[in-house]
Amino acid sequence: MIEIKNLHKSFGGKAVLRGVNLTIQDGERLVIVGRSGCGKSVLLKHIINLLQPDEGYILVDEIPIRKVGQKDLFQLRRQFGFLFQGAALFDSMTVSENIALPLNEHTKWSKTEIAEKVSEKLSLVGLPGIEDLKPSELSGGMKKRVGLARALILEPKYIMYDEPTTGLDPIMAANIDKLIVKLSEHLQVTSIVVTHDMQSVEKVADRVVMLHNGRIIFSGTVDEMNRSDDEVVHQFVTADADGPIQPKPQKYLT
Repeated sequence: MIEIKNLHKSFGGKAVLRGVNLTIQDGERLVIVGRSGCGKSVLLKHIINLLQPDEGYILVDEIPIRKVGQKDLFQLRRQFGFLFQGAALFDSMTVSENIALPLNEHTKWSKTEIAEKVSEKLSLVGLPGIEDLKPSELSGGMKKRVGLARALILEPKYIMYDEPTTGLDPIMAANIDKLIVKLSEHLQVTSIVVTHDMQSVEKVADRVVMLHNGRIIFSGTVDEMNRSDDEVVHQFVTADADGPIQPKPQKYLT
């Protein structure tokens, strides 16, 4: 379980997160939505301690991540797999070399053991037999899946997806959505997905939270989100560019 308590973060005097409170239950598929620049990716980076909050804290399995030592932090991060928006593959390396990076960094496995594990993860994401290809030989959707295979290689408890369907055609985006659900159910992992793609939200989410002005203004199911009478939530769901961009006065969720 991940618990986020009163998280604040500013950059250059501009507040991005303004007291975020959120609990992520084990095994759930949580989708975080919101307009561009609302702090979705910033929140993800705090969870894996790539960013430090100005105020507040995060507990991962009851461990406060700001207080762990460097050695324990590395162990904690092994519990997380992260699929970056652009897949973040190294062009000079083969698919196999890209996926094996965490194993080479964190284990003393033999080349044979690593090759077997890489092959296993590629099959899991539907790309068997492409170990020797370079990223330049892959489509956008294939790159995403290779990035996901790398995120899975250390068999994490939590998988973070940062805009997983961005830049993909509708068919490939739907395949990525199905893969997120499949991995969640097959591996029994907790999935945290940042997206602005409402079709993806409807296919993937157990629960949706919406960030606006640095706070969470909605938490609930997709159906509850679609039926929400909150003006900001409604505008986002319906893509009504002419609607109001400020919410009515309300008590923010904690």
